[in-house]
Amino acid sequence: MRFSLIFLLFFSFYFNLSAQTLSGKVYDTKSVVKDMKVINKTQNILTITNKDGDFSIQAKVNDTISFQSIFYHPLEVVLKQSHFDDINVFEVEEIVSELDEVEIQSEPEQPVFEEETYNTDLQNLIKEDIKRNPHLYMPEEAYYGGNLLAIIDLVAKLFKKKNKYKEPVYHPVTYKQMDSLFSESSFFNKSLVTENLKIPEDKANLFYDFCSAKGISSELLKDENKMELLEELVVNSQLFLILLEEYGEEATAKD
Repeated sequence: MRFSLIFLLFFSFYFNLSAQTLSGKVYDTKSVVKDMKVINKTQNILTITNKDGDFSIQAKVNDTISFQSIFYHPLEVVLKQSHFDDINVFEVEEIVSELDEVEIQSEPEQPVFEEETYNTDLQNLIKEDIKRNPHLYMPEEAYYGGNLLAIIDLVAKLFKKKNKYKEPVYHPVTYKQMDSLFSESSFFNKSLVTENLKIPEDKANLFYDFCSAKGISSELLKDENKMELLEELVVNSQLFLILLEEYGEEATAKD
């Protein structure tokens, strides 16, 4: 009887030591951080901070907790027993906070816009992309001479539900919307295009047209979809730079 009691006490102590709940709040230098991934890398457990920056996750002493987000530098913490005694506060460092400072700087001299050269470059870039990724511009059963936007509109009409509620229809982002976004947004500004996405300044307008041709949904222009839009822009900028480089080499060879 005494041995059983000792065993139960030991098992209870060991269980409480091993399985605990870590509670905390995540901040940056300005406010709380919502939707940040909180990962227990030791036990492969994932949670996300709520709108107030709060989170709770199962963990134990010596577990490694990782805080991850596309907008912040990663932070890792090895847990001690003291972390379980109270609600913890973790501070993360922004990656792109310096972009807002660009707005107060003087505007650089704008390059001369040559419409004829611009249109030719855009057509060649899109033609090259169509050759590489034809499945992105037309369905599997080819509609010869078809227009991508017309096909999307036709499919939307065929599958339109006949009820009172109508889901919003999101069309591909237009050049005008792209230009307005980078002219008016404090986050998606021209510095992000040239410094972060590495687009040459004199090719920025060409990049906007290229993105509209790729069919990015206008739904991503919503503020809550800012992260998804940034990911789309990163992918398209990499492809754009590859095509731009290859087209430039091809033009040089022809000369």
